[in-house]
Amino acid sequence: IETGKNGRLTPVVEPLKALLGTDVKKANDCIGEEVEAAASQLTSGEVLLLENTRFHAGETKNDPELAAGLGRLAEYFVMDAFGTAHRAHSSTAGVTDHVELSAAGFLLDKELKYLKGAVDEPNRPLCAIIGGAKVSTKLPVIGSLLEKCDSILLGGGMIFTFYRALGYDIGKSMVEEDMVDLAGDLMKEAEKKGVSLLLPPDVILADKFAQDANTAIAKSDEISGDWMGLDVGPETLELFGEKIRGSDTIVFNGPMGVFEMDAFAEGTRTVARLMAEATEGRGATTI
Repeated sequence: IETGKNGRLTPVVEPLKALLGTDVKKANDCIGEEVEAAASQLTSGEVLLLENTRFHAGETKNDPELAAGLGRLAEYFVMDAFGTAHRAHSSTAGVTDHVELSAAGFLLDKELKYLKGAVDEPNRPLCAIIGGAKVSTKLPVIGSLLEKCDSILLGGGMIFTFYRALGYDIGKSMVEEDMVDLAGDLMKEAEKKGVSLLLPPDVILADKFAQDANTAIAKSDEISGDWMGLDVGPETLELFGEKIRGSDTIVFNGPMGVFEMDAFAEGTRTVARLMAEATEGRGATTI
């Protein structure tokens, strides 16, 4: 559901009402006296939708004051968002220090049980596709998967930190300089363990971070100037397709590019389609 350019959650209210079959009250913030008053007036079965926590700069820094403010709204906290469970943010981690009891929701429990079974006792070959913007949030995941996977395919903004470790020019692409050495160590560890750790051989470049940017396709070692990489390229998708078609268990975590913009969504969409075809066409396990 689109929340609008300003990120407010007001457009979510009506669809949420229809899904839950009950009235949904909307707060204009996620903490503060007014929000606390609204929460305290809820009766059994009533729902209060808080405003987007990202309007507070401290959310992604796990700000203790924001976490405490969220904790004042309830006695119990249930985490059911598997896709954000790895992030130490105020609304996902910090809040647990300020409530009586925290628990995993049914969806999170299901995801973890399914993932554990598929990764610990997979039908091989086991392939993991790891994407996303920051390598710092994925290093522990990649390190763990090196012990289990036959191949790991990398995409998203984090690939440029790996390119930097290889000595490539990355133009204006994003990079985590403090993670370059660790990225290099991971590549060496993968080679040592005999795990195929594949970086995209080509990328889609843009001259600015915008939907209407001028674009070009370049080999991963031919990026230069003011260009920035925002998606994986067609040669990469051919390579990744071969790996997906040759694997019986595939784990997909994180986008291949800036999928929020149509111009840079093809990589993510193609990988998702290839996974669906693997499941529907030959019964591969895909997560």
